[in-house]
Amino acid sequence: MSWQKSIQDFKNFLRIERGLADNSVESYQQDLKKLVFFLELLSVRPSPQNIDAATLKGFVYEVGKELKPRSQARLISSLRSFFDFLVYDSYREDNPTDLLESPQIGRTLPDTLSNSEIDDLIAAIDLSHPQGERNKTIIETIYGCGLRVSELINLQLSDLHLEQGYLRILGKGNKYRIVPIHQSTIDQLLYYIDSIRSKTQAIPADEDTVFLNRRGKRLTRQMIFIILKDLATKINLKKKIGPHTLRHSFATYLLQNGADLRIIQQILGHESITTTEIYVHLDNSYLKEVVASYHPRSERQDRERTEKN
Repeated sequence: MSWQKSIQDFKNFLRIERGLADNSVESYQQDLKKLVFFLELLSVRPSPQNIDAATLKGFVYEVGKELKPRSQARLISSLRSFFDFLVYDSYREDNPTDLLESPQIGRTLPDTLSNSEIDDLIAAIDLSHPQGERNKTIIETIYGCGLRVSELINLQLSDLHLEQGYLRILGKGNKYRIVPIHQSTIDQLLYYIDSIRSKTQAIPADEDTVFLNRRGKRLTRQMIFIILKDLATKINLKKKIGPHTLRHSFATYLLQNGADLRIIQQILGHESITTTEIYVHLDNSYLKEVVASYHPRSERQDRERTEKN
């Protein structure tokens, strides 16, 4: 079995069996292409069926010298998943990556923005231009609904159910979820669609796309990053921000104001609650408040104090 054939079969498996998004599948493929390129430099090129742990260890060592620990860990994870697939499909009897050790990675959390900082970003937008109202709506929608940037740029007019108060979002793995939307965000979307979007001539492929550039094409991920970076510069914001900062800030605000973690998981579209726990950090003061309010002994202590009085 050739590397090309095995990688193609693996891609099909990721898309069909695991339902991964194209971006995730592409990341796996790029990691495996690095392995194939490395093997082409060897005098003896092993096949997917007979490559051993020592060869893979040498590959990870060489490639890993130029990678940060998190990227190294992702590379090893890609290899492990690939050889798990080969074992699953009976191309191999063992997984040669079992002895590979992933680097230790500290849990890093992105900066969050307060409501006032969000307001400052929006206030810095020049609303005298049509793109200004569009950009304001973009920020309100990401922050108000906790969307991924890919979900925002692919948002369709037919996904908006504003009278019912929700959006239908196509997330990772091509899975739909329902996201409730606040009235303030509804009002902003309606204004943008009626006053700005309706005057933009969309290209045929993007006729149903909500957010368009001046030429009627859907916005790119890079454009959203640029919009936020320019606004951050305008208000002299020192934090390093991007679309995900708004999503993370949304989830953090919900949690710190009493929202259940499982509800936040559903809104964000996380398959695992563990992912939600990573995104949503808790400070010590909030934890103390939760314990004080909901600890099983709190009710008894309140009762005892009442009886003493």
